[in-house]
Amino acid sequence: MSQKSPKPWFAAKRYGYGSGLPLRWQGWAVLAVYGVLLVAAIKLLGVMLKLAVIVAATLILAVICARRTEGGWRWRWGKGR
Repeated sequence: MSQKSPKPWFAAKRYGYGSGLPLRWQGWAVLAVYGVLLVAAIKLLGVMLKLAVIVAATLILAVICARRTEGGWRWRWGKGR
């Protein structure tokens, strides 16, 4: 029995490396949570804790995006999707 690969949450960038815009609601939800975390950290925390939260949230976002981007993260030269 083969396991179906999950549907991508983010589009692949046409040029360069990384993720493009979200394709599904889950991708938009991840970006919304990331934005709320950043705003909350900036407004509510001290300098060192703020930096720690921003770095941790960004790393978590990068891992989620890398795992949920169609075709994965790789360099693209703009030749189709």
